[in-house]
Amino acid sequence: MIDFRFERVELNDPRMKELYALRYQVYCTECGFESPDDHPEGLETDEYDVHSRHFCAMVADTGRIVGTVRIVLAASRGLPRGKLPIEWHCKLDPQKEFAGKRHELAEISRLAISKDFRRREIDKALYAQTEVALIEEHQLNEQRRQFEGVIVAGLYQCIYHESVSLGLTHWYAVMVRGLCCLLRRWGVIWEKVGEQVEYHGQRIPYLANIEENARHAGLLNPRLLEKPVGWKNIDS
Repeated sequence: MIDFRFERVELNDPRMKELYALRYQVYCTECGFESPDDHPEGLETDEYDVHSRHFCAMVADTGRIVGTVRIVLAASRGLPRGKLPIEWHCKLDPQKEFAGKRHELAEISRLAISKDFRRREIDKALYAQTEVALIEEHQLNEQRRQFEGVIVAGLYQCIYHESVSLGLTHWYAVMVRGLCCLLRRWGVIWEKVGEQVEYHGQRIPYLANIEENARHAGLLNPRLLEKPVGWKNIDS
């Protein structure tokens, strides 16, 4: 079994280039959400990166980065157009959108997981010269799901602990339904705050109350509230 470590990555850390390269791999090459022509150096970046806290999942024994996510801080000075990406790209329901203080709000975005750990060795099996038994394919798919779940959960732990440290109370996110359903099974509840839009694929805007979700997760999946493996409080 592969072990993973999770850390916050500062903007001046050389590993940021590896994070951007992973995002390019997922968002430009594999999924086509972004045009490679807009990122000629093979690094997917945008104007919100400097207003964000970035996190990574690494293979423990090699340091290879295989997952990343960020939170964009709503109160960051110089935020483009004074809005979070969700506020710019989605039409939010005035009755459901966040109405609190800006320093209590952030948007979760740019979740990216390496293809190797989304699909594990199943891709190699499909193109192998020898026949692969169905039981092997099932086992490989199950292994892929386990790795993907571990990485998503670890990145969530990073976001949660960073948010508590920053005094945040709510998160925005624009997600596909599948990810929202996965998180709901773990006890992370999101409220739909607008209609589906074309934004890196067909996605829906959501809002989550961090304290309420901590209570739900504490009952259904308390592991989500633990500190992720390798976590360091950089600000201490």
